[in-house]
Amino acid sequence: MEKINFVKNGELKMPPGFRFHPTDQELVLSYLKRKVFSLPLPAAIIPEADLCKSDPWDLPGDLEQERYFFSTKEAKYPNGNRSNRATNSGYWKATGLDKQIISWSKSEVVGMKKTLVFYSGKPPLGSRTDWIMHEYRLAPSHSNPLNENWVLCRIFLKKRAGTKTASVKPNMDINNLNNSAPNSSSNSTCASKVLVFYDFLAQSTVASSISPATSGITDERTEHENEETSSS
Repeated sequence: MEKINFVKNGELKMPPGFRFHPTDQELVLSYLKRKVFSLPLPAAIIPEADLCKSDPWDLPGDLEQERYFFSTKEAKYPNGNRSNRATNSGYWKATGLDKQIISWSKSEVVGMKKTLVFYSGKPPLGSRTDWIMHEYRLAPSHSNPLNENWVLCRIFLKKRAGTKTASVKPNMDINNLNNSAPNSSSNSTCASKVLVFYDFLAQSTVASSISPATSGITDERTEHENEETSSS
């Protein structure tokens, strides 16, 4: 059977009702390891991207969803081991300790997960943003010395507590970015003459529902049927 390609023009395009929710082990063993050893992937679902040449909001895909990319590490200095994490508008900075990824069956370390936060501006005076990256790499015992620079990255926006949206760019939230349109002279003229009143006493209630993580590709229709059965 022909393998379906879910990547269109560098962007993940899933069929309606399906979501890509892999576990850490699946990302490392089923995708990253097979990529490093040039083996066929389970699905053409993770595009390649140079994360040092694009800011997180300029990468392809839905900004409100988790996005996955294969990328190669670029050395910051010719004779050093540090990776270059600078972009056009800022840089990625590691935070916390790397987490070990343990295999299901053999209980051995198969990879590592590094957490990074994106800062706008230049170090060390950059401003912290809401962009988070999880960078997965293979453990030395599972890596391929001839092709060891590949990493798999998960990039997403972390929403702040008590807010419905996160800041996509400095001084811009995701609603402003999605609703932005080319400015016209008539719009700008009208906008300058309109008085806007803000109700500072209004309060909004934010309700969030977090579904348990599942591995691989899931079908939302199955979850909907389960909800109807339980309600009846």
